[in-house]
This record gives sequence, structure tokens and C-alpha cells, in this order.
Amino acid sequence: MLLRVGSRGSRLALAQAELAAERLREPGVQVALVPITTIGDRDRSRPFGEIGARGVFVKEIEEALLDGRIDVAVHSAKDMTSSDTAGLAVGAYLARDDARDALCGAHELRPGMRVGTASVRRRAQLLVLEPGLAVEPLRGNVETRLRKRRERGLDAVVLAACGLDRLGLGGEIGLRFAPGDVLPEAGQGAVALQVRAGEEEVVATADDAETRRRVEAERACVAQIGGGCLAPVAAHHDGETLTALVADEDGRWVERRSGDDPLAVAAELAAALARA
Repeated sequence: MLLRVGSRGSRLALAQAELAAERLREPGVQVALVPITTIGDRDRSRPFGEIGARGVFVKEIEEALLDGRIDVAVHSAKDMTSSDTAGLAVGAYLARDDARDALCGAHELRPGMRVGTASVRRRAQLLVLEPGLAVEPLRGNVETRLRKRRERGLDAVVLAACGLDRLGLGGEIGLRFAPGDVLPEAGQGAVALQVRAGEEEVVATADDAETRRRVEAERACVAQIGGGCLAPVAAHHDGETLTALVADEDGRWVERRSGDDPLAVAAELAAALARA
């Protein structure tokens, strides 16, 4: 049996696809990696909000899965839309790695620093922590953003800690933000294996039940709020409690709520957002 596993073609994405392949290989099962270029990969200059809504790094991979050109799609769970695409399902989540955001180039935030990020979620929370920051747009894969930091003379950039760790670049990290300071994106740190609905058994052995429990709570909360790349929305389950937030992208206000029920937490945040 041959499983065609589709993934973005970046070094990080292929490293994550290989992690999935390791879990899927077994006697009688071969795995072939199929790199796929997404619109988010092709357009590396415009802000995400100008390209489209959340999902700019998954759409073409999902289309290949629906068309039968691949059998499994591997995504960073944070890149996926908060609700499943019709005809597709997440058949497995690999065990989650570090979900935190990381500051590269400095060990702390200081007034006047120039910090690069393309994420409105990160921008909002960084400005809450230190209103005197100059947050500048910065896109590209992990290596590109680290290089651009040096080329542009930025004091720091903010990236997902898990990506740096997976690439062996953890030494670039000066500070791993506590979730209480910078709440991660829903699904951050987790790798999702997506299949056609009804074919979940193809990847079932790779599923980590605890990661699924946490990530699905985060995705359900964000879906209920209606957030995505265009809105500073975040959700993170620490194993005991789900915490979510909505914020102004310039950090003028932030609303956090915690609880056990994703829909109840989302309802509280939606009410707070309506009052803002």
C-alpha cells in the first residue's frame, strides 16, 4: 500500500510531514511525500489580510486531497480554518510540541524595540505587554524571517517555538513567552493529518488523544467567536483549562476568558467584543 502524503514544500513543512510519515510507515505501507505550493507560499509580500482569510496555507493541499491526488494532508494545525472543510476530516493529531511563541534576537521586550511579525494576534499582545514597541510586518518561512531580522536591523522577531525546535534552531530563541503573556494561536504546536471523510482509519494509529482533546476545544472556541487571520483571536488549552482572547490589533484593549466549555468561553468573549 502506498500513501501519498501532501504538504507544503518549506523545510519546516517537510520536516513535519516526515514526522507524520514516521508514524504512518508500517509493514506493507510505504509513504511518498508530495510537496504542494499554496497561495500563501506564492505571495510572500502582501499581508495575510490582503491575500484572503485563514487557510491560505492549506487550500491547495485540501483540493489535492479532495481530488484524489494525495491520500493524506499534513498541516500545521494553526494554519487550518477553525471548522472542517466539507468532505474532509482530521484523522489524527500528532503529539503536540511546545505551543508557545518565541522571541528571537532578544531576551526581553523593551520600549522602542523594532519587532517583526505578520500576525495580528502577536502584534496585539506584544503591544499590550509593551506599548512602546514598533511592530513591523514580516513574512516568509522561518529561515527567511530570521535572515530578514538581521538584514533589516530589527531588534527581534516572534515565531512559533515549535517550528524553531523542529528545525534545530532552538538556540535562536531568547524568550519563550508564557501563555499568560502571549496566548498562542489555536492549534499551535500540533500537526494535523487530514483525510477524506470516512477514511479516518488510514491515519488513526498516529492520533494522540490528549492533543486532539485540547486542539479541538481551541478550534471550536475560535469557530464560535468567528475569528481568523484578520482578527486578533487566540485560544489555548493547557490540559486543565481553556483560555481564549479577543483584542484590538493595536493593543488598546484585550479581553480574556477561561473555562471548561469552549462554546461558553466563546459566548463570553463575543459579548465582551460587542461591548468594546
